[in-house]
Amino acid sequence: MGRPCFVWVTTARRPSRLAASADAPVVVGLIGTGRMGLPICARLLAAGHELAACDRRPECERGVHALGAAWVADALELATRADVLLTVLPGSPELSELMPGVLAALRPGSTWIDLTSADPRVAGPLHELAAARGVESLEAPMGGGPQAAVDGQLELFVGGSPAAVERHRPLLEAFGRVHHVGASGAGYTTKLLANLLWFAQAVAAGEALLIARQSGLDLGAVHEALTASAADSRFLREHVRGLLDGDYLDSFGLDRVCEELDAVTGLAKDLGLTAELSTRVRDVHMRALIRYGPVDGELRAVQLLEEETGTRLRVDA
Repeated sequence: MGRPCFVWVTTARRPSRLAASADAPVVVGLIGTGRMGLPICARLLAAGHELAACDRRPECERGVHALGAAWVADALELATRADVLLTVLPGSPELSELMPGVLAALRPGSTWIDLTSADPRVAGPLHELAAARGVESLEAPMGGGPQAAVDGQLELFVGGSPAAVERHRPLLEAFGRVHHVGASGAGYTTKLLANLLWFAQAVAAGEALLIARQSGLDLGAVHEALTASAADSRFLREHVRGLLDGDYLDSFGLDRVCEELDAVTGLAKDLGLTAELSTRVRDVHMRALIRYGPVDGELRAVQLLEEETGTRLRVDA
């Protein structure tokens, strides 16, 4: 995986839906034009925002220009003028590294909306810092991959005050569906739980299919039967067929998977919960990370199970 692109986005001559009047256009900033951030920029453009961007990676300029947005040089200067700032970062380490300086540049009365899938124990102090500076904040970590971002169909797990959510709902709905799950921290936690359940299903489905394969069963027939049973899930319906074709979902890094599973099991431990199954799921993915390194592939843990059992799930294997 390459290093992420960081980009600022601003409305220019035309006011956005959040603007109080035509004479006072809202300035929107967006940091992060990777796999998720660049499609979000496109959705904001499609919603009528005129965008200007800058990035510490010069090679990101081409993609920003291709969308029709302008490129500017000084992100911090733009930060001082941002009314609403969106951050789309790879994870908690980048968030904790970047945000103290960015929050110092934001004006009191502005808003920070974080779309990063972060550890609430890491992000919480940053939101407290924002509040201390008079900066309103929301979290809206995203469910769904790059194609969902392109289609504007991301699931946004939003934490923050109801008033702030409603104020910024039109902006968020430009690229996703808003699920307001509670106060600050609730969005981060809910997203981690969603990922925990998804990766747990991946491991469980992988083990079940390996048992079927070793038993000499037809995996296509087993898959069809399982999706018609009480065991049916979105994972079985939408992802197992790809897995049987050898697709390990290379749209997300294995190191990021482990980072998020480590965060949710750490949170459980802090709450005094044993979370035995969650720990097992984390450990399988950690073994996969040790085996394959920080490669792309959300389903590399299933690949590890195949390798350890000497059995391939791929139908034509």
